[in-house]
Amino acid sequence: MKGTEDTRQIERYIAPDIHKEYVLAGGQNAKQEWVMPPRRISMAKFREWASANLQEGDAVVIETTTNVWDIYDSVAPLVTRTVVAHAGAVRQIAEARVKTDKEDVKRLIRLLIADIVPEVWVPPVEVRELRGLISYRNRLVKTSTMIRNRLQSLLHRHNILLPKGSLQDAAWWQAQQMSGLEKMQIQQELVLLEEIDKHKAEVDAELGRQCLREPWGKQAVRLLQLPGFGVVMSMIVLSAIGDIQRFASAKHLVGYAGLGAGVHESGKEHIEKRITKSGRKELRWALVEAAWQAIRISPYWKEQYEKYLRRMRRPNQAIVVIARKLLVAVWHVLTKEETDIHASEEDLAYKMLVLAWDLDENVRLGLTYKQFAKYALMKLGIETDITRFVRRNVPRRIAPRAEVLARMEELGLTC
Repeated sequence: MKGTEDTRQIERYIAPDIHKEYVLAGGQNAKQEWVMPPRRISMAKFREWASANLQEGDAVVIETTTNVWDIYDSVAPLVTRTVVAHAGAVRQIAEARVKTDKEDVKRLIRLLIADIVPEVWVPPVEVRELRGLISYRNRLVKTSTMIRNRLQSLLHRHNILLPKGSLQDAAWWQAQQMSGLEKMQIQQELVLLEEIDKHKAEVDAELGRQCLREPWGKQAVRLLQLPGFGVVMSMIVLSAIGDIQRFASAKHLVGYAGLGAGVHESGKEHIEKRITKSGRKELRWALVEAAWQAIRISPYWKEQYEKYLRRMRRPNQAIVVIARKLLVAVWHVLTKEETDIHASEEDLAYKMLVLAWDLDENVRLGLTYKQFAKYALMKLGIETDITRFVRRNVPRRIAPRAEVLARMEELGLTC
């Protein structure tokens, strides 16, 4: 949203009501008189129409939809002010019994004139692309799960127990007593599953590369130090957050994730409810998943979980508290560039070594896994030249600082 100086220059208030195949666009002046009667424009001709009809002095409001950002990119350079409205919040504010495209346009324009549009943040291109990649990965995972469930259903139908690790073993399936049609289905399901697993591995490798490059590299390494955060989880969180500077406090970030408790307050009555679940669901999901991992590998987070579990007696409620606290830690490490206060330097060294083992050599920027672990510690600002430590009664080693600095110079890398 632009400032009040731009607002005073507004001559027309325009709202395009976006549909899959067309846009209904109309505009009014400050007196709510039609200066651009509502008109239907096919999606294929919208850019041409926008260039010919929109101008400086216009304010445009667009509701969030699947294709909102393409419309936004077409409109924003042409007009004085462009606002993207939260579709759900608009419906709550302007609920009406009569709903037509023209009425939707009028309601949006009235909210824009009154300057009470429930506005959403406009993510830059790199955030949109990362969100798109993660959304695609989620679809692959969902499809993979559906195939696995269908295979399990076949086993259940025939009362067959699946040996561990045999789900994708074609020879094992062929040996089972099933009809020819069922075996044809199984063969096709296994081929599909293999292809989906291949695509998912390619996406994960790309997320690994993105995690070490600009604009995500510095923030991603900060998240990777936290227990429960791997490459995929870190990139999901970063894609959901976008610019951490949008959140003035950890409390604002917790609210954005929908992990804050709801409150009912009236008179002397004050009741705290369950979490609001009103924010970005993928951020909330990622933090809960990270919390389950954190209590398994971190003594500190395990102790915290057990403390809340004794109080609440419900594992799911206790883990939500841990997820909320982890998100507060996320805010601190991203905004203040802090290291994990609950982990020693040796803990962080081992975490980065484990990360290096999971990354392909090309994703490690040409560094060996021992060099990469030290490189990651240097990016975190850890000055102590740790080269040897013990984990699980096994001596572990990472490269010395001097070796990594020399290798960085050869490869043109910077911290």
